[in-house]
Formats: sequence, C-alpha cells, structure tokens
Amino acid sequence: MIGRLNHVAIAVPDLQAAAAQYRDTLGATVRPPQDEPDHGVTVVFIELPNTKIELLHPLGDDSPIKGFLEKNPSGGIHHMCYEVEDILAARGRLEAEGARVLGNGEPKIGAHGKPVLFLHPKDFNGCLIELEQI
Repeated sequence: MIGRLNHVAIAVPDLQAAAAQYRDTLGATVRPPQDEPDHGVTVVFIELPNTKIELLHPLGDDSPIKGFLEKNPSGGIHHMCYEVEDILAARGRLEAEGARVLGNGEPKIGAHGKPVLFLHPKDFNGCLIELEQI
C-alpha cells in the first residue's frame, strides 16, 4: 500500500539556522520557507537525490510543532511521510485494520498541494506517519 518515502520531517527551533546548516555545511539544495497555516507550520524543504527533508517550525501559538519543541527544545524527528496512490482507499484499509487517523479523518491539503492524512504514533511504533497521495 505505501510507496516511496516522500520526506522525513524535523522540527527545529530556529528555521533559518537549520536551513543554513543544510545549505552551507552539507551543500544541499534548500527551498524557500513556505507558511502552511492549515497545519500551523512554516516549512523548508531540503532536496536530496532520493527523498526530501522537511524542516518544521511553529506558525502561530496553536501550532502542534510548538508543543513538540517545548518537549524537545533542540528539535528532533517529527514524522515520516510515505506516498500512497489513493489516500481514501488507504484510509479505509488502515481504519479496517484498527489504525487511528488523526484529526477528523478527512484529508487536508499538505505542503506539496496534495491530500495528506496523519496516523497516530501509538499505532506505528511511536512514529507519527503522514500519508500523501501522489
């Protein structure tokens, strides 16, 4: 059901410093910051030959990343995103297997302009999973 790894998301306390580290120290291609108000984050994508790194920073006081950074002030891996061909079919199969979809269960449009869903980390070995329809 899942396809390739789309990205690994890392919550960071200083978005500019983290982006500069990937660009200047590691020599990666760094995309400009992009606000995602529906998700409460500002993101920066790091382009790699085989996947992407998504740097996450809180956007507003209600951001889920704000709470994550309060618990992890230095930042850390927040979630992994896998591609799926049909997000509604994937949701149905996962729910039938007992997996919990976060929020109201309806896909939202993610940072790539495609539908996404998040799966409860307690159902996946402590890892928050994002599914993105390709």
